[in-house]
Formats: sequence, C-alpha cells, structure tokens
Amino acid sequence: MEDRGRRIRIRVCARGRLTSFIHTPEPIMADARLHELAGTQDFHAFVSTYRDLFPDDVLTIRQPLSADQDVTALVAELAARGRHEMLVCEQVDGLDTPLVTNVFASRSRIARLFGVEPPHLFEAYQRRANAPLAPRIVANGPVLDQVNEGDAVNLDHLPTIQHFDTDRGPYITNAVIVAEDPVTGIANLSYHRSMRQARNALATSLHSRGHLWRMLQSAQQRGDVLRVAMVIGAHPLFMLAASARVPFGTDERSIAGGLFNAPLELVRTPRYGIGVPAAAEFVLEGTIDPAEHAEEGPFGEFSGYSSDRSTNNLLRVDTMMRRRDAWLVDVVGGPYAEHLTLARLPREAEMSEKLKARFPSVTALHYPNSGTHFHCYVALNQSRDGEARQIMLALLGWDPYLKNVIAVDSDIDISDDSQVLWALATHFQPHRDLFVIDGLPGSPLDPSSSASGTTSRMGIDATRGSTFDGIRARIGERAIEHARSLLAGLERGVPA
Repeated sequence: MEDRGRRIRIRVCARGRLTSFIHTPEPIMADARLHELAGTQDFHAFVSTYRDLFPDDVLTIRQPLSADQDVTALVAELAARGRHEMLVCEQVDGLDTPLVTNVFASRSRIARLFGVEPPHLFEAYQRRANAPLAPRIVANGPVLDQVNEGDAVNLDHLPTIQHFDTDRGPYITNAVIVAEDPVTGIANLSYHRSMRQARNALATSLHSRGHLWRMLQSAQQRGDVLRVAMVIGAHPLFMLAASARVPFGTDERSIAGGLFNAPLELVRTPRYGIGVPAAAEFVLEGTIDPAEHAEEGPFGEFSGYSSDRSTNNLLRVDTMMRRRDAWLVDVVGGPYAEHLTLARLPREAEMSEKLKARFPSVTALHYPNSGTHFHCYVALNQSRDGEARQIMLALLGWDPYLKNVIAVDSDIDISDDSQVLWALATHFQPHRDLFVIDGLPGSPLDPSSSASGTTSRMGIDATRGSTFDGIRARIGERAIEHARSLLAGLERGVPA
C-alpha cells in the first residue's frame, strides 16, 4: 500500500464523452507544530515530537528482540499488512541502545518533515534542496560525549544487527561516509553497507562508479590514503541529503542546510578535522587505503536478492565517537519501503522537476516499490502523438537505474499499481507501443544485468492516443454519494 494523499477526481463532459482527471489541492499543514520536526537537528527531538503529533504512526516494541533478523521480520510482517509505522525497539539482545527503524517507509511521514501533503513532496524537497546553505562549525555537540581513540577503539561496542539469513553477518545499513577534498574542503556524502572486520576495522563497498570511489582514486594517485568519517544515525533530513544525486564537487552538507532551512551544525573529528553533524548518534573516523581490501557480502540488496558484488574496501577506524544516550538508527535493507524510498526520493524529485520543466504535459511521476529502482510510471496530458515516447526516452537517458518506463494518461493514479496495469491492459498494443534500447550501462546490483553491468531498457506507451475510441464505464455521483452515506452510517453503528 502506498500513500496517495488527498486527491479529488473531477469529471468533465465534453462532446458527449466523459473525461476525468485528478486534482490535488494545495498543501495543508496538519498541525502548527509540524515545523518542529525540521526545526531541530537532533534525531531524539525529532522522534519525541513526531510521537507526540502522530502517536498512531509510531510502533514501540518493549518485548525483547533478537539481533538476528527479528527487526527485519517485524518490518516485513507490518508491510504485508499494509502498515509502515516508524518502529522503536527498546530491547534488542546484545545492544546497549534502543533501535529505531522504518523511518522512511511512509511518504506521508517524509512529507510531514516538509510541512506538506504527499502529492507536493517532490516540489517541497526540490525547493529546499535548490537553496543550499553552507554548514556552520560549532565547538561542541552530543556526538562528542564519548570519544575513544587508538587502542581504545573497539567495534564490538558498536551496535549492529543481522537483517537477513543470507547476509554474511551483522551489517551497518545506515553508514554515511563523509570525505572532504584536501584542497577545497568540499565534502562528499554517500551510503555504504559495512560490516565489522576486526576490532578496529570495517569491510565496506564503495560503488565503483560513485563519487567516493573517485576520491579514493585521487588519493591513490597522490600516494595517500583517504581520510573519512562514518556517520551512523542522524536527523532524517541529513539522511535524505546524503541520498541526493548531485554533481561531483557539491557538498551535500549544504544540501542538508537547505532541507533544514538552517546551516547544518558540524563538529570537527579529533584526528582529521572532518566536519560531521554535531548531534549524530555515532561517528567513526579513520582511513581507507586504496591498496587494502577485505571481503564483505553477501548482503540483502534493494533488488530483493543477496549480492556479493563489492569493491571490498577496508576502513581502519582511529576514533569512535558517540552520544551518551545514543540510539541505533537502522535502515531496513532489501526490497522494503524504507530502503527504496530513502535511496530513491531525491532522484524522483529531481526527475520530476526536470521532466516538468522540459515537458509541460507531464502531470506526475512515480517510482513504484514493486519495481525496486528499475521501474517508473509517468502520467501526462499528451498533446500530440509520439510525445509519450519522447518523454520516456528522456527518463531512460537521465536515470541510469531505470529499465522500464510506462506512460499513462493523467487520469490514472500512478501511485496505484492496479490502475497502471489496467491502463496497460486496455490501451497498449505490443506491436505498436513498445520500444527497446540495448547495451546501456545499468545498476551493478541488478541480478539480470550482463557481467559488464550493461542492460537493455524499455518504454511502454499505455496512453490512449489520438485514435483511441472508448468511454469509461462509470457510476453516477448520486449513487456514489448515497453509498458513502450508507457506509459512513454503518461505521458509526447506524442501521442501514
């Protein structure tokens, strides 16, 4: 089940044919305190405020849980019931901290961070992300409550859990690695799955086409190591900023400032002076030597398959920092809503903005969870034949993860898979409305891609087209309103 927000279906009769489209009202603030969710950079304060405002959207588990898959199993069972509450686990065996997860599983919850309703989330995100604010260095912060360096570092004291039976072991799924350019000081933020390799070392994968990998290659050319900090747990807006897809040389800490509408407050790490969120839960400081490697994986990835594709890098930890009252902020891996939405939402927002700027006929864009990162639906008011194909080609060219795009008319609710499949069933002719492009670079985590990582891509035009002849079956408004009134009465206990 995916959030649809408030939508009103409007029907217009023209030339004897009924046409309907979806109208989305302007955003409405659900509570005057919503601004407090983004008015703090402290994860604890965020959870406290959110729980006060939306108690039914936070599920607290007080019974003891195993650190071996129990948390993922809870999220999976909730999802099977169409539920996506933020999950607070107070007792997880072997952890000296509470665990919070599933924060990003609901688009309604994310929209509340921006004070809007779900249909306006992309615009709200882009508006703030396009107004970055440089971070501010502060002298102190909660993450400096406890600092261990050198021989005092012991990663056995870092809380981790096992997410899937097929994982190599317990993993850090919320590891944001921060690396600063040694000349400009501009930082790169990116997520990297990591697992304990030794008392003071982690095995991690850096994504061989990512910006951090590029910085590691530059360090190798200088004959140097890459100095990094790993942030494990911070405010959700910082986590979203770390997912932003921006050009190399853009400091995502400034994007975080834009999302907060205030400079991100940073403290310097003790040894290498890297700027990290002052209110973070845990921070590890260390180095990655391009010549050192350690095996990691398999790990349950967004595709729904366990993957051992990895750069197998080794991060040696020199400093461990933490809040005195730290929580483990976990991101559920695999094909679950949290993992998919956190990684995908900034990209969706960017694609939506670019498409609508270039093609004014586009009304909505959606990457369904059912397609992991590989499918996209686009709705449009097609003004001429071939326009849907042109839009799909643009999407497939802009987003390297996409394999399949389905274009539909604007009256189709693209947040509902069943409506898109209905449009596909009734409007699409395979011999006429499909195109395939082969030999393009794709995601290295796509289990169906070639050994070199290439993939083919497909566009499906499920719009009605100018020659389509059909009138949708409908129920009259009087009957609909009568049915709603009857059901509402039954729900209140009034006899029908």
